[in-house]
Amino acid sequence: MTNSCTENRVTRWMGVLIAITLLAGTRIAFAGNDAADEASATIRPEAIRADMRFLADDLLEGRGTGTRGHEIAAKFMASEFEAMGLDPAGDNGSYFQSVPLRAIEPDKERTILSLWRGGKELVLIFGQDFISLVDPGRTEVSVEAPVVYVGFGITAAEQSYDDYAGMDAKAKIVAFVSGAPPQFEPTMRAHYSSGAMKAANAAAHGAVGAMVLDSPAMEQIHPFKERVSDLAFPDMRWLDTKGQPNDYFPELRGAVFLSMEATAGVFQGSGKSPEEIFAAAKLGKPSSMALPVAAKIKTVSKFRDLRSPNVVARVTGSDPILRDEYVVYTAHLDHLGIGQPVNGDRIYNGALDNASGSACLLEIARAYSKMQPRPRRSILFVSVTAEEAGLLGSDYFARYPTVPKNSLIADINIDGNLALLWPIEDVIARGSEHSTLSIAVREAAARLRLDVSPDPFRELVFFIRSDQYSFVKQGIPSVFPSAGTKSSDPNIKPQQIITKWRQTTYHKPQDDMNQPFDFESGAKYARYNFFLGYLVAQKTEKPAWNPGDFFGEHYAKKAN
Repeated sequence: MTNSCTENRVTRWMGVLIAITLLAGTRIAFAGNDAADEASATIRPEAIRADMRFLADDLLEGRGTGTRGHEIAAKFMASEFEAMGLDPAGDNGSYFQSVPLRAIEPDKERTILSLWRGGKELVLIFGQDFISLVDPGRTEVSVEAPVVYVGFGITAAEQSYDDYAGMDAKAKIVAFVSGAPPQFEPTMRAHYSSGAMKAANAAAHGAVGAMVLDSPAMEQIHPFKERVSDLAFPDMRWLDTKGQPNDYFPELRGAVFLSMEATAGVFQGSGKSPEEIFAAAKLGKPSSMALPVAAKIKTVSKFRDLRSPNVVARVTGSDPILRDEYVVYTAHLDHLGIGQPVNGDRIYNGALDNASGSACLLEIARAYSKMQPRPRRSILFVSVTAEEAGLLGSDYFARYPTVPKNSLIADINIDGNLALLWPIEDVIARGSEHSTLSIAVREAAARLRLDVSPDPFRELVFFIRSDQYSFVKQGIPSVFPSAGTKSSDPNIKPQQIITKWRQTTYHKPQDDMNQPFDFESGAKYARYNFFLGYLVAQKTEKPAWNPGDFFGEHYAKKAN
């Protein structure tokens, strides 16, 4: 009997050990998922609030690029990365990549625009009729030439669309409206709306100057009076090793943006009213023509060369082969700085845009720093400068990365955590439809029971307006996740909230910490971005452009 009991006890313990072993085996099989869940749970709304509170404080004076406030913010980000145990991945073993920049301000008194018609000159007034689009390579430049209207100023062979068809733009000043034809799919429309694309196309067609015309559609998005107010902040370019500015087309010897009233004057005597021109543009129908007017543009500017840092940190991956590849997270740290007062406040704190994204970047980095095991691929965190000045910090990093360029496999960009404005139920992932990143986008959403929705604001061309576009132009699949417009509360109307926020708060001093933020929802958005990057880092196959995709064909092949 004793032997029998002992045998039974042994049998029972063996069964328990086998069960434990099986359970352990199950845990090992799902260890990656468990580690990701545990790490994502460390992303705390309180931490996002605390980091935002510091970064958006008046002490930092709006974190303007090249200012002391931005330098303080950059030191803060680097200190946080160091405290987490992340490796420095900037220049010379530091957390910083120094970006050479040129700040350009127009000399309003000496900048001139006049229109000539029938031997008569009409002198336009800076700030009332026009503003100059500064020349980043010359402090003084001028041009005098006939004007031709070229629709949107776009040539898109793959869309069988050409505003320059049948037009001789050589030695002319080309006038065009903002935007792109509505029949283009959203990201293609955004791509061709880029000012740099239009300037390059004008130069390629022999133009010597450019006029960007205001329109009712543009007045709704970015009114002329706001463009005048924006002159409080300098235009900027990054400089290459030879001191040449980016996106510079010296063939164009003068460029201006016209008000609605001045735009109407350009079409006087053309046989078409501005209303007819705008209606044709709205339908996406080219209506290019020579105009019975010539223009004289003289642009005078002041230059100031400076440097501003990107902050770069790394979590090294666990796979001995895949760790040499990087999933990149970007979020811009800069905002506008100190500008024109609005309701007595001159500090543009940039709480949502983009202290929120920077705070999310820190929490995502902190989650990765605690993961065991680490993801298979390495993760790179880049807190970029000068986004508000034209995506300059990210563009410089994407062209001159601090790690081997061919090791960058994807970018996930965090800009403006709109989830702070209401409890989110869905996400938008701009750009994901062009690559296999769409798979991870859906998988990450499923982890948090979120829907993935199409972009409801196509006309705002967000795809080219944030830092992921810098990586797209270097042939790197990229995605810009944002809060969607669904809410479980029928009393909350997210689209109305976004529209009102853009009208009353976006790029104004009122974007501060006095807004009614939902930090739990903001943390949920951060967790989504964490899972998205984790899933990309774990997959054996790296992200690839979809077969025949325009951006893959146009940029990835060029980069290779």
